[in-house]
Amino acid sequence: MRSSDDGHGAPARGPDGRFRRAEVVDLEDPALYLNRELSWLEFNRRVLAQATDAAVPLLERLRFIAIFSNNLDEFFMVRVAGLRNQIAAGLDERSPDGRTPEEQLTAIADRLRPMVAAAADCLHDQLLPLLARNGISVVSMHDLGQNQRGGLDRYFEEEVFPVLTPLAVDPGHPFPYISNLSLSLAVTVRDRETGERHFARVKVPEVLPRFVPLRTTRAYVPLEELIAANLDRLFPGMEVVESSAFRVTRNTDIELEEEEADDLLMAVEQELRRRRFGAVVRLEAAVDMPDQVVGMLQEELDVGEVQTYRVQGMLGMSDLDELADHDLPRLHWEPWAPVPHPRLAHSSDAQPASGAQLSAAQVFAAIRRGDILVRHPYDSFTSSVERFITAASEDPEVLAIKQTLYRTSGDSPIVKALIRAAERGKQVVALVELKARFDEQANIAWARSLEKAGVHVVYGLVGLKTHSKTALVVRRERDGIRRYVHVGTGNYNPKTARLYTDAGLFSCRPALGADLTDLFNFLTGYARQDSYRELLVAPASLRERIAELIQREIDQHSADRPGLVRLKLNSLIDQPLIADLYRASRAGVDVDLIIRGICGLRPGVPGISDRIRVVSVVGRLL
Repeated sequence: MRSSDDGHGAPARGPDGRFRRAEVVDLEDPALYLNRELSWLEFNRRVLAQATDAAVPLLERLRFIAIFSNNLDEFFMVRVAGLRNQIAAGLDERSPDGRTPEEQLTAIADRLRPMVAAAADCLHDQLLPLLARNGISVVSMHDLGQNQRGGLDRYFEEEVFPVLTPLAVDPGHPFPYISNLSLSLAVTVRDRETGERHFARVKVPEVLPRFVPLRTTRAYVPLEELIAANLDRLFPGMEVVESSAFRVTRNTDIELEEEEADDLLMAVEQELRRRRFGAVVRLEAAVDMPDQVVGMLQEELDVGEVQTYRVQGMLGMSDLDELADHDLPRLHWEPWAPVPHPRLAHSSDAQPASGAQLSAAQVFAAIRRGDILVRHPYDSFTSSVERFITAASEDPEVLAIKQTLYRTSGDSPIVKALIRAAERGKQVVALVELKARFDEQANIAWARSLEKAGVHVVYGLVGLKTHSKTALVVRRERDGIRRYVHVGTGNYNPKTARLYTDAGLFSCRPALGADLTDLFNFLTGYARQDSYRELLVAPASLRERIAELIQREIDQHSADRPGLVRLKLNSLIDQPLIADLYRASRAGVDVDLIIRGICGLRPGVPGISDRIRVVSVVGRLL
């Protein structure tokens, strides 16, 4: 894993480049921590590295460029926006690695600018030429013949021109509102009669495809180029002097006054409306945009040089997903299908029809025979998690279903099963987390659909996000009531379950069933539940129990029985937990960390973290 070390407060290195053995034992020393934001940028660098890897299929490389760009958009909308909020509020609290918010913003810009340039080089110098050789071309208007331009001109007149709205900027026309992540053209025109120059903004419509196809070929022209080539239609009688593309990113982080909100759903909806008007946190401008125009945009949008990125080539590369979706199997990953878990599949002697699934009674019988651990995407989500919920909705012996929903898909079979269960008279409870970032609107829609069907919907806890993925099914059986549970690490989303590596446990152990009952009572009612039989629940007990387990390895470590801590995490930024891992390393315990994204722990410091190994894997699966 590449370190986020840029020399800021890092431990001293020897002539060989290695960290010198630390004499300091203060485990809160900022030199022992990597910056959260810079560590995330290194994660996104690993995403970009997939786009440069010749071993990755070509259209998947293009998709990684789109993912890299989309990740950056979200990073600015939330993380950079948060730092700017701190500065605006006069807060000067330092991060664990000792940086002020202002210093972090400067470090982000310094780290990111060459990365953005590398992404542009990868797209224009590597991927687009390779795509052209494979029959997919992104071409410039200047490279087209008369016949090709004629077809595009008709498309412009019939499909594009009616949607466009040129917006002048002068004393009678104030600078227009520019929506988040929208692509625009900054246009300078000259009045042919007076010679005066004027500025106007033309928005590239998001309702139209970003890449306009040429007839009978797999060649495409970016929509902004088509508009730029026809600006004379928008400004008749004017001379178009020049035009350049720019793009704006706004602060979209929701700030809820949850304690004062009478209705959390309404409060989230109000914040979503305000989100559209958040402060600008990034201005991307084409590298050929005149400095005078850049300066005017900076002044009108209230951004400085640190927030301004001059981009060589295409802006808004997240739209490349449109091209990556081409149905050309030889340019994609070889398809593969998850397999049903053996315990949740028909036995070979049953000879079921192709694609047959277990009946509802068979699903619960399989779980009664013992716990089932599934690992997605290798074990089928459809025949395990999805089937567990649909079976519960169908089974007449099931009395109640309780489930947390953090993120799900637009056509979620999970939500549809919960609706069917409620319509069949079962007691159904769904905790829909309205504060799931960038899924707030979708979750509001699901919450309303569930409520209309008679599901008891809870919107989460004040001051906390409910990130757990749990389901509880209460079933009447011959020997009494039995509780079946699913506890997992992945969202109840069949689409992401094919891309993310997650684990899930099915069980009907009484202790787990009782724990899930207590947890849902805590989530839906009034309770102060601090202890559970087997579950570890944050913020009540999760960190404390992990710390206890680390300490146990330290206490029992010996030459004959060496200790080992192995953790697989999405991110690691909790300073007390990092300090616990440093203590384990100093005690001689080996620590293996598999961390997909952010890592605030600095490995390889002699005497502190030299027994800690950090691995990050980014590839086809996340």
